[in-house]
Amino acid sequence: HRINVRLIAATHRDLTEMVRRKEFRSDFYYRINVYPVVLPPLRERRQDIPQLVLHFVEIFARRMGKRIDHVPKETLEAFTSYSWPGNVRELQNLIERAVIRSDDGVLGNPLPLSDTNPVTVPPAPRTYLDSQRALILQALRATRWVVGGPHGAAVRLGLKRTTLVAIIKRLGISRPLPKYDPNELAANKDREYQPTG
Repeated sequence: HRINVRLIAATHRDLTEMVRRKEFRSDFYYRINVYPVVLPPLRERRQDIPQLVLHFVEIFARRMGKRIDHVPKETLEAFTSYSWPGNVRELQNLIERAVIRSDDGVLGNPLPLSDTNPVTVPPAPRTYLDSQRALILQALRATRWVVGGPHGAAVRLGLKRTTLVAIIKRLGISRPLPKYDPNELAANKDREYQPTG
C-alpha cells in the first residue's frame, strides 16, 4: 500500500543559511521546502493581535470553565503596543495567565510592568482527568483495591467493572506496592518457608 503524506513544518530558524553552513541537510531541506509560507513576527502584524487575543481567550476560558465577557479597550491597546519578543507563544501564555487570574468576567492586563516585576501566576485549577483520577483512587483505597463485586470500587462509582478497568488502564493507575519493614520481612521469611512435619 502506498501512503500519500503532506508534511507541514514550522521553524524560527533561517534554514537556507543553515544549509549554506552545512548545519542542516540540503536534501531534506529541498524535500520539505515545496511551498514555503513566510509568516512575519507578531510585532510586524499588530492588526492581527485583537483577533488572536479573542481567539485565545475563548480557548482558555472554555478549557478552564470560566466566562470572560469583556476585554477592556486598554488591555487590547497594551497588547497592540507591546513588542512581543516571544511572538505568538508569548501572547498565548499571557492570555492563559489573564484568564486564570480573571474572576469577574473581565480580562485583565497580564503584561508585566517590567522584567524585574514578574506577574505571579496562581496554580491552574485541577483538570477533569486529575479529578477523575482522584475519585477513582479514593474508591479503590476505600475498597482495598477491589474493583468488581458487590462491594467493589465499580459499584461505588456507579460503573460497570469493565468500564472502570478500562478507565484505570487509560489513566495509568496501578496499585502501589506494599511497604515492608526489612526486619519484619526477614523474620517472616524464615517462618513462612519452614517445612512442616
